[in-house]
Amino acid sequence: MEHSGGGDPNRTLALLWRDRDAEPPVPARGRKPRFTIDEVVAAAVKLADAEGMAAASMHRVAKELGVGTMTLYTYVPSKEELIDLMLDVVLRERAFPGPGEPRPGDWRDQVRLYADRTRAMYRRHPWVQEVSMIRPSLGPGMMAGNEYLLSTMANLGLSPRDLAAAANAVAGLIESAAGVEAGRARLERLTGETEDTWWQRRSSFWERYFDVTEHPTIVQVWNDGGYDATDQSSCAFSFGLERILDGIASIVD
Repeated sequence: MEHSGGGDPNRTLALLWRDRDAEPPVPARGRKPRFTIDEVVAAAVKLADAEGMAAASMHRVAKELGVGTMTLYTYVPSKEELIDLMLDVVLRERAFPGPGEPRPGDWRDQVRLYADRTRAMYRRHPWVQEVSMIRPSLGPGMMAGNEYLLSTMANLGLSPRDLAAAANAVAGLIESAAGVEAGRARLERLTGETEDTWWQRRSSFWERYFDVTEHPTIVQVWNDGGYDATDQSSCAFSFGLERILDGIASIVD
């Protein structure tokens, strides 16, 4: 798994927040730059979208832009910092309402908006699932998401500790489900095999190895239509999210 949060933290933060810096980072030497940092990041995202995170190497990005690899390092000093920038630009795509901007009236609908846009972002960019966010990049995209999600529940009367815990629980579920969906899409791209085809090729399992006497609950749930849903992952996600929201509501009502 690729790791974000590498490199010199002050240099990384300056790159992430370049839109607010009075003197945004530019190549340190040589001719006037041919590209902006945004264009470099966009080229890397394009490669990762098409072929996965491994494709967005410094060499491949440089080739995509028509420059030498060493030239690329004058824009972005390391692969770790490039990953930070890629992640932040796709997180910004979620475009959550900021403070004072219109949003759904019900807090649960506001959380669902967070869920919908986050899952859509993962679907557009399955490589995000390959990036570890244990040590976050602290860019505008991540901070805007954190602010929005906290604000959806800020007026429910939760204690500050419970508010932070509730937001983290919701975010954890959403990102986990979105990561599974993205991982499935990545596997399909790498193997050329759909989920349905994968199961069909293992149909002999049910006849040769599955023992109904050892798995009576599975059999019962199957016979009762428990697995009839076309998209089991979406059903599981919706169930989990609504139960978390029910639990939050139960302590504030």
